[in-house]
Amino acid sequence: MNPGTINRRDLMTASLSAAGLSALSLPQAAFAQAGDLPLTPSCDNRAGLTKRQTEGPYFTPSSPRKRDLRGDGPGETMALSGFVLNRRCQPLAGALVDLWHADAAGAYDNVGFGFRGHQFSDAQGRYQFITRVPGLYPGRTRHFHVKVRAGAGPVLTTQLYFPGDAGNARDGIFDSALLMKIEPAEGGRLGRFDFVVAT
Repeated sequence: MNPGTINRRDLMTASLSAAGLSALSLPQAAFAQAGDLPLTPSCDNRAGLTKRQTEGPYFTPSSPRKRDLRGDGPGETMALSGFVLNRRCQPLAGALVDLWHADAAGAYDNVGFGFRGHQFSDAQGRYQFITRVPGLYPGRTRHFHVKVRAGAGPVLTTQLYFPGDAGNARDGIFDSALLMKIEPAEGGRLGRFDFVVAT
């Protein structure tokens, strides 16, 4: 390939880092680091579907449509960004992405909608949440819960994990295929995960 040529993977990575991250309210140094995060699936060939995992006991339907969950409680700020893709690594616009997780103390809000929200991927298939790093609770490692649905396709229910977390080895359902790419940044962390879903 000509060194001056930009392929689709480079273009997608650049567009994600440039467009969505400016809304994070993290210092500018955080934005620059986002461009270094690689795509989770390989987009050179057909990608395998993202692995499914249990919903767990704490899902609440009809979460509010919001991407900024920082107002739901204290803790370390984390931006989670990525693409929703089909098996041919094509971005999917308008896909539902529903996120929920424990607060910094490891507790879920089972009465209201604390640390719960959904959004729809944009025209380039991008999604982004800004939230807090979830705390730990007995028996589980640190994780996010996510549901993703593109069009009339099936709902993908899964969980995302933190690389290097001490609880990963002890968690019976931990799966390394669901590790996020995480970079430290001034003011918080930048996380990346791309979902590959059936349509």
